[in-house]
Amino acid sequence: MPDLSNRHRIDHSCKEAVCIDAGRIYDSCADKDCYEDLPCYFTERDQMVIDRALNVRARKAEVLTTYIDVEPLPFNSGYFTCDLTFFFEVECEVTTGRNMPNCTVCGICIVDKKVILYGSEGSVKVFSSEVRTDGSDRQEMPTSNMPKCTVQVAEPIVLGNRLVDACDWKHRKCGCGAIPDAIASRFGGAFTDPDDGKIFLVTLGVFCIVQLSRNVQML
Repeated sequence: MPDLSNRHRIDHSCKEAVCIDAGRIYDSCADKDCYEDLPCYFTERDQMVIDRALNVRARKAEVLTTYIDVEPLPFNSGYFTCDLTFFFEVECEVTTGRNMPNCTVCGICIVDKKVILYGSEGSVKVFSSEVRTDGSDRQEMPTSNMPKCTVQVAEPIVLGNRLVDACDWKHRKCGCGAIPDAIASRFGGAFTDPDDGKIFLVTLGVFCIVQLSRNVQML
């Protein structure tokens, strides 16, 4: 006769209730956005190339990073505003003369987006017993029970581009100051706002999914 004692013990253990801590998605949204005429910022060296350009074409764009800030709505409990800042790197092919070979420069486009999502209510402080030997003890650092915002961004699609004079562009504004130093260091120089040169405008199609989740205990 086969020994079924082992099997009985396994079946019994599978029926036990186990509490787990997992992230529950309370709300989400999927957006397809078209951002028209985004100014592309360049370093001082690359901006000099753009100023001498006869023609500029955006070859491709990719997502560098996304900054996320979550704040509760004061007039609607349980809802939160998710302020997103996308940083896109745009690779451009520049023609500076009839008999001159084309060159490639890279710039940055910045997009701001605001989303309001439901993230449930939570007014407790969270403490952890994890110990760090190389710094302050994490259990002495309470964190608020705020929901976590997660953003999934597909690589943007270049829908159009054009080169205009800075003095002719009506919506000109200074935006290179919003580029963090960590991103600017990847391009080997400081970014500049063209005062009297040329501005390269790019139209991008962006698809993203924004989710608001919170850790919950489940059996």
